[in-house]
Amino acid sequence: MQDESPVQFAQIATLATPRHGPDPRAGDLVPRTTTPVEKAAIIVRLMLAQGDPLPLSDLPEQHQTRLAEQMARMGLVDRATLAAVIDDFTQALDATGLTFPQGIDGALALVDGHISPNAASRLRRLAAASAKSDPWERIATLPPDDLLPLLADEAAETAAVTLSKLPVPRAAEILGRMPGDRARRIALAMSRTATIGPETLRRIGLSLVAQLDARPPRAFTSGPVDRIGAILNVSPSTTRDDVLAGLEAEDAAFAEQVRKAIFTFAHIPARISPRDMPRVLRATDPAQITTAFAAATADPALAPVVEQILSALSPRMVQQMREDMAARGKVQPKDADAAFNAIITAIRGLEAAGELTLLQKEGEDA
Repeated sequence: MQDESPVQFAQIATLATPRHGPDPRAGDLVPRTTTPVEKAAIIVRLMLAQGDPLPLSDLPEQHQTRLAEQMARMGLVDRATLAAVIDDFTQALDATGLTFPQGIDGALALVDGHISPNAASRLRRLAAASAKSDPWERIATLPPDDLLPLLADEAAETAAVTLSKLPVPRAAEILGRMPGDRARRIALAMSRTATIGPETLRRIGLSLVAQLDARPPRAFTSGPVDRIGAILNVSPSTTRDDVLAGLEAEDAAFAEQVRKAIFTFAHIPARISPRDMPRVLRATDPAQITTAFAAATADPALAPVVEQILSALSPRMVQQMREDMAARGKVQPKDADAAFNAIITAIRGLEAAGELTLLQKEGEDA
């Protein structure tokens, strides 16, 4: 807020034109001369009186203090002066063509996703060093899979502070995924965080953000379990069984995680809500549905799956499908795998689009 900048007062308020204009009742009163700081105080006072939200906390603290001190000295402002300040304010807004975010953190928010990972990482480090930057805003958006390894080696007090700054549902999920003794130590450490000051809190956040930025950029957005699981989902059943048997022999723990990530035709009744079945069938080629159901009906292990799917449909649709299955006849294994995969692909597409949510397996964490 510099006196030599006549537009600075407009940047303090929001970019919304006040709902007032020059007051014709001001008559022949002559508006008094006002400085940019006084104009800022008048505009802020006017907009606060109207209930408009103002991001004053985004200003540097010295500017916030100077604004408050100026408002304390203003006293009464006549209508002519108010009308003149409003007119200056609206002219300044009309003259504004484009605005840019202030600071490195604002610039990063604007270009993130459009620049390389290395450039984004460098900008995040610069933003973390900014006095205006709040590291907890970024930490609060991290998914549990990123936060869990970040907190694994931290002191219990640091983990307690971090969970306290997260939305309650996410904090509860992270605590529930920790080993029992670790979760108990963190819960106990909560009692030792009552006297932590704002600066200490910020330093903890900066330290965690620095660890995040020190990690090398990932080549893949998903983990190895999800990647191999997605591949095996649409692989022929013989290939899937062979690969899982090999994984079981080499790394039983990894194989078990992959098995949980795999979603095949046999899993449909347990993972798809009956009310979502019509949506799944509408998203799949009808010929592939007929082929899949005909092949599954001939397989004693999969025949119950077909019956459970059909139980979620209308009697008329079930009758039509049974007639189509009977007309389809015997299905070759290669065609059966392709049809099963077509249904699974449709389900995964609906899930990715947010149009359905897979039910959790029994004993599986949400």
